[in-house]
Amino acid sequence: MSGPTLSDVAHAAGVSYATADRVVNKRGNVAQKSIDKVRDAVATLGYVRNVAAANLSRKQVYRLAFLIPTGSNAFFFRVREHIMQTARHLRVDSVTVDIVDLPAFSVDALHSCIGQLTSFDFDGVAIVGLENAKLEQPLADLQARGVEVVGLVSDLPNAFRSAYIGIDNKVAGRTAARMTGLGSGSGEIQTFVGSLDARDHAERLQGFREVIAADYPQMTVLDPVLTKDDPAVLRSAARRALQKEQTVSAFYNVGAGNVGLIDAIRETYVNRPFCVVHELVTHSRQALIDNHIDLVIDQRPDVEVNRAFALLRALIDERELPPMPDLMPTIYVRDNLPANTFKPAMETQTT
Repeated sequence: MSGPTLSDVAHAAGVSYATADRVVNKRGNVAQKSIDKVRDAVATLGYVRNVAAANLSRKQVYRLAFLIPTGSNAFFFRVREHIMQTARHLRVDSVTVDIVDLPAFSVDALHSCIGQLTSFDFDGVAIVGLENAKLEQPLADLQARGVEVVGLVSDLPNAFRSAYIGIDNKVAGRTAARMTGLGSGSGEIQTFVGSLDARDHAERLQGFREVIAADYPQMTVLDPVLTKDDPAVLRSAARRALQKEQTVSAFYNVGAGNVGLIDAIRETYVNRPFCVVHELVTHSRQALIDNHIDLVIDQRPDVEVNRAFALLRALIDERELPPMPDLMPTIYVRDNLPANTFKPAMETQTT
């Protein structure tokens, strides 16, 4: 048995079909009294709007933007590649995509970029976020224009976005701590952080510290070295830590720049610290094979990008969000590595 039609809604509300259509599909120019009648009829009848038909009739185009940090981070190279691949696939569904590059970890740059988006006709925006109150006003302005906003990989201030797409970064940090405790057992742990303004970095470090303090009190978490994900900074800091006459028994890099860390370990291979990093890319994969690091925690950016597209389109259509289970980080060691599918262009990128 078919469900109620828009004609049924119009009849129940005592309005014309055209009026019911304008209300249901938000075309405007309808008196509030008629809007209320149509909405009551929709609720009473259990009418479900045909989004595909509505989009076809009004030639809906989904204009999306992705705000992605620039730099030599191979993880975000993967993110960009998958955005472009997915965008090509979705052209037939009238989806257009702009990738907006901005400096990593810069609150001012992100603030300015979000503010500038209000001058463009975007329907939805996915943003690799930072946790800073300065971003709240431009995000609120963007939402006031009817633009749907989601946080991607690293979250935004919660009240100013509709969804977050990414792993639970506290869980990722706790996982890193558990494996470090089992793999090292004692001594000092040197941590490295790109920026504490990046919510994913701050939450990973918090989760890591919590587990070490609770379950491995014989280990000491040293204050993090702030690296801005710069491989040169990370290499220099790791070399200094390796000169501490074996007091440092483990490394945990919360962010990127792992080429520098791997170089430092390669130069001091004997009795190297237990080492955990994030994101499986060319360099971290090879470092696992070469036994320079022990563990990679990967957040599957292809899945995150696919979810961003699906969620933004659902939000724009005002549909119920699709069911999506929690994204759990994947743990890689040298024994369970997948086939190397990274493009040759990624060989020059760092993470």
